[in-house]
Amino acid sequence: MRIALFAALAAALAGPASAVAATPATLPANATIARVPVAGLDEAGAKAKVQATLAPVWEKPITVRVGATDQQISTADLGFAIDYDGMVSQAFETASHHKPVHIKFRKTTSSKTLSRAITKLGKPFYKAPRDARVKFGVRKVVKVHGAYGHGIVPAKLRQKLKDELRKPTPTRLVETAVHRLRPAVSVKQLARKYGTYLSVDRGNFKLRLFKRLRLVKTYPIAVGMAGLETPQGIRHVLNKQVNPTWYVPNSPWAGSLAGQVIPPSDPRDPLKARLLDLGGGFAIHGTAEDWSIGTSASHGCIRMHVSDVIDLYPRVPVGTPVLIH
Repeated sequence: MRIALFAALAAALAGPASAVAATPATLPANATIARVPVAGLDEAGAKAKVQATLAPVWEKPITVRVGATDQQISTADLGFAIDYDGMVSQAFETASHHKPVHIKFRKTTSSKTLSRAITKLGKPFYKAPRDARVKFGVRKVVKVHGAYGHGIVPAKLRQKLKDELRKPTPTRLVETAVHRLRPAVSVKQLARKYGTYLSVDRGNFKLRLFKRLRLVKTYPIAVGMAGLETPQGIRHVLNKQVNPTWYVPNSPWAGSLAGQVIPPSDPRDPLKARLLDLGGGFAIHGTAEDWSIGTSASHGCIRMHVSDVIDLYPRVPVGTPVLIH
């Protein structure tokens, strides 16, 4: 009984001392933080010594030389930071467990901050390249050449800055150059981008087919009559139909047929052979009224001879731009 009592008392006295490790006021002998000796120093003293040792090397501003122009930027503005507080806290935590204190260097670089800095550094030297483009006309397509721009290559400067932040050099100098920046779209690429294009010349009753920006064929057409003119502007071929059905619009000109569906076998169907839908109730289609070609005779659609619309149909993919002028 007496032995058990003494054992319980010893356990009670020993428990708090082993459960709670006391944080020392100063760091033990041989303690280092980022290889900086900090033995015998309290928290404030250890942080001050580590900062005084590391900052002149790691946080010294970096000079970015672009061509013959120098710009100086702080490491903080590049997103670089040294975790002084974290390293000191870890040192004292380690010491409280009576373990050797040798804390590794802890630093970080913010990718977003670095990206913003690179954009700012490159802004004075940047001129955007201009892509080649086309001007669609009724009779021809004009190709407008692109132009080179200039500026730094962000990826190259980024890598050089990351290397300098990871391993500082005595000069803290990073050099990069201004490069020519190629347009994303060249004149040669335009022909592939605009493989097919149609223009509708209402005044001369002509439909022109362009392939790879070159005029390849001209067809005679009819266009909308007065009051039901074929609308001007850019449209696109939305879908294509062989022997199309006529869904008669609810318009006064449709008379007793308004709202009806006329199948292609019905002689009353004015949509002959092929149809290229331009949306909004307008289309390019064949007609049985050959006499109307070369006049303003339709209800807004673009009429073609049946042989011509059959010839045009396979040449024009869905999505083709159509300029009506």
